[in-house]
Amino acid sequence: MLTIFFLTLAGVVISIAIGSFWYSMSTPMGRLHMKYLGFDKLSPEEQKQKIEEAKPAMPKVYAGQMLLSLLESFAVVVIITMSMQNGVSFWIALGFVVFNWLCFMVPVNGSQILWGNVERDIAWKKFFSDIMANLVTLLAIAGMAGLFA
Repeated sequence: MLTIFFLTLAGVVISIAIGSFWYSMSTPMGRLHMKYLGFDKLSPEEQKQKIEEAKPAMPKVYAGQMLLSLLESFAVVVIITMSMQNGVSFWIALGFVVFNWLCFMVPVNGSQILWGNVERDIAWKKFFSDIMANLVTLLAIAGMAGLFA
């Protein structure tokens, strides 16, 4: 049980690292995300003002994201470790993780795009960017969990 706890915390760190890189302004996905948020329509001064306005809420936002990452990481770690402890190969256990991504995360992200306030010219790009970020994160956490299971 202690192993699951530490692997889950390591998974949170992996999730934060991947998300920070994925949505940074130095990547095409990060620039797309900023366009999704409407930052491309703001002047540099307005962008700076929005960032300053958001700063007080950032600790709560990051804490919420860490909690969500904790849940995601815990699920992946449990699927991988419990499967492997019960004689299932890592690759089959990884298939369980990918199946969960395909059946749950992809539809949720798709619903957000379909029913959200997304400009139609970037909707599909945003959808694929987000589901790929989810998949990369899940695979990284699963790979780490598989090394220690």
